[in-house]
This record gives sequence, structure tokens and C-alpha cells, in this order.
Amino acid sequence: MLTLSSLPAVKTRIRRLGVTAFASAALLAVCGCASKPAPTPASKPAPTPASAPAASDALPSWNDGATKQAILAFVAKTTTAGSPDFVPPEQRVATFDNDGTLWVEQPMYTQLAFALDRVKVLAPQHPEWKDKEPFASLLKGDVKGALAGGEHAMLEILMVTHAGMSTAEFEQIVKDWIATAKHPVYKRPYTECVYQPMVELLAYLRANGFKTFIVSGGGIEFMRPWAEQSYGIPPEQVVGSSIKTKYEMRDGKPVLMRLPEVDFIDDKDGKPIGINSHIGRRPVCAFGNSDGDQQMLEWTQGGPGARLMMLVHHDDAAREFAYGPESKIGTFSDALMAEAKAQKWTVISMKDDWKRIFPGDK
Repeated sequence: MLTLSSLPAVKTRIRRLGVTAFASAALLAVCGCASKPAPTPASKPAPTPASAPAASDALPSWNDGATKQAILAFVAKTTTAGSPDFVPPEQRVATFDNDGTLWVEQPMYTQLAFALDRVKVLAPQHPEWKDKEPFASLLKGDVKGALAGGEHAMLEILMVTHAGMSTAEFEQIVKDWIATAKHPVYKRPYTECVYQPMVELLAYLRANGFKTFIVSGGGIEFMRPWAEQSYGIPPEQVVGSSIKTKYEMRDGKPVLMRLPEVDFIDDKDGKPIGINSHIGRRPVCAFGNSDGDQQMLEWTQGGPGARLMMLVHHDDAAREFAYGPESKIGTFSDALMAEAKAQKWTVISMKDDWKRIFPGDK
């Protein structure tokens, strides 16, 4: 069983690999560095469509313009036999970041919200938490105070909520949480806070022979239980950060136990490594939204033939959030914007390019 005495070794291991974008950015965000939430949309949410949109308009939630045309033109030239830019079906790999690219990431990462909720669920089993930080503050509703302990406090929260159980147990915990948890601003399930234009893009690419993959700094086993229902992306096509697991026999049955030790960080330069390890093919198109996605786009662009690199820019405070260089979550720095222009990557404006943000929005 996981004990907090094991945390020094965990901390040393994470420092060797680099603290995850999830942990470090989440800490800063909860302590008041994130952008202010946008007003809750008045529209009624609807289930996320997983099938391809009608052929009359492959991307109905996208405004007509240069960005939409760039997508349509890329797919046309890479899937038309005889085209000089034709890409064989087996090479049609498309990768997508998750947080801020496929679903909402403000005012805190969804996985952090999950961890904080898990502390409350586990509290009855740990009466000592009433007098022990960071848990004492969390149980009083003082998230900022709980994380005042910095990296060590964040690690304690993550490890007691993400390790010490089997992979099957963790999967069920995530499924149960995602089925009931609601976004603090939009007051709807997190799975209804996916971006409808991107869901349509995923379906459109698959309808044209592309394999779509998530490549995210989030936990791989946190995303897998719900990604297929929300995005149409099966578990084997999800790449993310991971902790170590150990094979054991329990009551005569084999299980994989989740250990309090980091295995892989799928962020920044880790993304091309994750793509190579899990997918085995270089993408021909890649989509992100922050500095953490730059290396994935660079890796995609470095291959031969036609390529498409896009970044979602959160510039719509009225319907979602507006943030960029100043945000500790989903940082879209001025340097990344300059790099996008220099490399001719397409920047998707949520305000200008999307007719609606979430499923069910008018």
C-alpha cells in the first residue's frame, strides 16, 4: 500500500525527469494565477456526437474562412489518388493534444479537479488528515492554502489519489468520477465541455482514412476510460504521462499495481518520444494549443511531403476563456506565436473560426 513515507523517492525521481506540466501549472493555477472564468453559456448542453457530420458540410461548427479551407485542402490533396501530396492510408496519422485542444482546461486541469475530489472521498479512511497538511486545508475547502506547500504538497495529493491501487481499480474510479463530476463554471459534465469543432475535425479525418491519436501531458490512464465515448479515440490510441506499474498475483488473479513513481512525462520534448514509442509513425498533421505542444508540431513538420500543423488560440472570453502568455495553464507564449508565423503553422482563433464552442451551443 502507498504510504507518504515513499514520497521523497518519488520527488527525487520526478526532479530527474522534470516536474509534469500538469503538476506545476496546476499548482500555480489553483493559487490564483489562472485567468478569470468566462460567464456560463446559456445554451443547453447536448451529448457529444461521435460520428462523422453530414457530407454537405464536413465541419459545420467551423466558420468559412482560411482556417477551415486549410483543413479541407490538406485532406483533399493527401487523400486524392494521383495527387503529388497523396499519403497512403497506413501513413495517415493525426495527433491531438487534449487539455485546451480537445476540451476545456481552465480554471484548472480536469485531472487536478479529479485529484482534489478524491482527497475528499478518501478522507474517512485517513482521520489523521484533519491535522495534516495539505489535506487539512483541502478538507476545509481552502485549496490555495493546501497548495501553499508547493511541489511537495502537490506530490502528496497526486500520489495518494493516483497510486496504490490496481489499474482496473483506477479505471473504474475515473469512470465513476467522470460520469458525475461537473465543470465549476459551466455546471455541466466535463465530457460535455469538449470542443464541438474539434470533435467534428476528428470525425472528418477518420472518415478520410486518418488514424487519430491523443498525445497529452495528462495521465494516460486518466484519459483512456472516457476518450472513446467522447472523441471516438480508442484506448490504444491515447498517449500520455504515466506512473510505473508492477505485475502481481492477488487472490490467484494477475493484476497491475500502480506505483508512486513516475514512468514517463508526455509533454514538450517528451511528446515526439511518446509518439515514436506508442505510435511508431511520424504524424502528418498535429494539433495543440500551448508551448507544451511545440515539439510535437516540429516533429510533425520535420517529415517529408504535405504536413498540417495547427494551434488553438483561446481568444474568446465571451464564450469560453481568453488567455495566452500570462496564463500558467495552456501558456501560448509570444515566442510560440512568432514561431507559428515563421513556420507557417495555422493558428485557430476560437473567436473567429468557431461558430460554437461546446455541443449544444447555438
